[in-house]
Amino acid sequence: MKEIKAYVHRSRIAGVIRALKESGLCDLGGESGGRNVTAYEVKGSLEPLEEGEQHYSIDLAERVVHEFKLELICEDALADRLVEIIRTTARTGQENAGWICVADLERVVPIGKG
Repeated sequence: MKEIKAYVHRSRIAGVIRALKESGLCDLGGESGGRNVTAYEVKGSLEPLEEGEQHYSIDLAERVVHEFKLELICEDALADRLVEIIRTTARTGQENAGWICVADLERVVPIGKG
């Protein structure tokens, strides 16, 4: 199993999630190889798409961009295809448009019903 984490511009996250669903490789119900898709807003250092996207964080004492961190778990054989879907859908035309990280998972244990 692999864990994929992607840091994506706020304006691109809905398209990325839609592309993952439409690919048929990433069923949010866990029926296919991609599971546990999660997206949450984070403060990061991506290059802003427009000036209004950048904010000053008092907590961090830095200028930040509100971006999304997407996480999903998938079968090894699907990782490259899912990464490519995320990469092509999340593009902004900028050099620093985000990052995708892929890690091996030693063990994945479902919590289950009982």
